[in-house]
Amino acid sequence: MQSFQPTQVNGNPHLKNNPRPPWRIVLIANLKDEFAPKFDDPPDAGAEFDRFETIEVITQALESEGHEVYFVRGDHTLPISLMKYRPAICFNIAEGLTGDGREAQVPALCELLGIPYSASGVVANAISLDKTQTKRIWQQQGLPTAPYYEFSSLEQAAHTELRFPLFVKPAREGTGMGIDGKAIVNNHDELMARVDWVLNTYRQPALVEEFLPGREFTVGFIGNPGNPSHRRKPELYDADGYHWFPILEIDSLSSVTPTVYGYDAKGYDVGTNGAPGYLCPADISDSLQARLIDITRRAAEALGVRDVSRVDFRLGADDEPYLMEINTLPGLNPSVSDLCIMAAAEGMAYNTLITEILYLAAGRFGMPFDSMESNWQISSPMQSIAVYPQTALESATLDTDPGMING
Repeated sequence: MQSFQPTQVNGNPHLKNNPRPPWRIVLIANLKDEFAPKFDDPPDAGAEFDRFETIEVITQALESEGHEVYFVRGDHTLPISLMKYRPAICFNIAEGLTGDGREAQVPALCELLGIPYSASGVVANAISLDKTQTKRIWQQQGLPTAPYYEFSSLEQAAHTELRFPLFVKPAREGTGMGIDGKAIVNNHDELMARVDWVLNTYRQPALVEEFLPGREFTVGFIGNPGNPSHRRKPELYDADGYHWFPILEIDSLSSVTPTVYGYDAKGYDVGTNGAPGYLCPADISDSLQARLIDITRRAAEALGVRDVSRVDFRLGADDEPYLMEINTLPGLNPSVSDLCIMAAAEGMAYNTLITEILYLAAGRFGMPFDSMESNWQISSPMQSIAVYPQTALESATLDTDPGMING
């Protein structure tokens, strides 16, 4: 029997003793432009991946603090990339490529290698992608969510006691994937056809919920539970440790998929014909605002969410808010992402949003940043971006350069 012997090269890549900033940061993401769908992938495969312009602006924000930033892909080359660059911390926005728990793959690898990283951990990312498991936890915590079933076969769907109309979507997708005008079903035949389509197109269970006919909101925040007095900008946070952005209402009536905030509608830039209306701050009562924020906090804490998140709601026929889902890796494109729309409506600078996510994560891992305000050498503006294609041979060696964003 042969066994692998760790060496200085293939050992733990984390720098010792959490060095003071500026840091070497690895920015981990999956790119839309590089995604090549397989012949049997669903039509919206890759929808949750990021535009390269998002990588650029996040990099600029991190570099504005003097950090050294490298972009790497959240795929099979990631272990080699982390070994090569040995980052002090990772800024993670990777959605993952395959499997039920794909959003947890980057956190799991970072934890295995002892590297701090931003946003939620393994368990929260794995559970939140599974909408059915998320709803089960919320129900156990006494949080409001619409009645639902998960169907893994048509035989199961043939016997439902839910009341029409119903809403049908894949149980383990994000970014509105598998959601269009046909997601609302009004009778048994439509239900069976839609469940069959989800099962065969996405090769995963169908989540079927009683349709919520009211207004749609999303609530975003940065922060973590606990006393914020030792954070970089403690004045941003309330006593519980959170910063709540203005609540965003999604008005889908004028979108390409009226009443449905799905993949097609999300593909339109804000303000263009066919896009939903993004109303921020939402015109709601103080009592509804307080209730949405309270439910969001409880829903996030039930899953152990960290640093940043966004929770989606709809009002029922009774005008009460019901949880739909949570996004533990919300989009960070300054032009189109819901969280960034909320931050901009408040007047928070994009660089502040990004760097606060970074320092919230650093604080959780005990990384010191008390000296960051003094005598930092700020990087020059980004001059070049190199993205290197990877072959199987390249990905098997430490000489692979997965892509660098230079200051």
